[in-house]
Amino acid sequence: MGRILGLDVGERRIGVAISDPEGRLAVPLRILERRDEAADMEAIVELARSEGVDALVVGYPISLSGEAGPQARLVQAFARQLADVSGLPTELRDERLTSVQAERAPGPVRAARGRRGRRRRAPADDLAAAIILQSYLDRRRSHESSTDP
Repeated sequence: MGRILGLDVGERRIGVAISDPEGRLAVPLRILERRDEAADMEAIVELARSEGVDALVVGYPISLSGEAGPQARLVQAFARQLADVSGLPTELRDERLTSVQAERAPGPVRAARGRRGRRRRAPADDLAAAIILQSYLDRRRSHESSTDP
């Protein structure tokens, strides 16, 4: 089993996380600023190659009711194209509430100040990607242990 890259694909940024080689732990890796789809794909594929990744997990932003809205359809198309471009197995993973979890987690604060002079938190997209990927790893490990004799 090799490393897995987890992605939280947003309109302005893509949060990236990576697993350890054993597939037990997901850690935030970086945040990619979105440019255009071709450049985004190229950046992800290059990162996957440089990190020795064997698979991709993409957060699937379905609604709380379980419906796939416009953003979910965009992410689904992005994941499908990324699988074609990268040649890597790519799986969608329900990401409901991961952004909320990531925003609530303690983290670094940006040096810049907001409109009212308050310090703002750094974007948590990479942490959201780690939460998505960890959920996938935990579920896969649970499934594997339940099928072992």
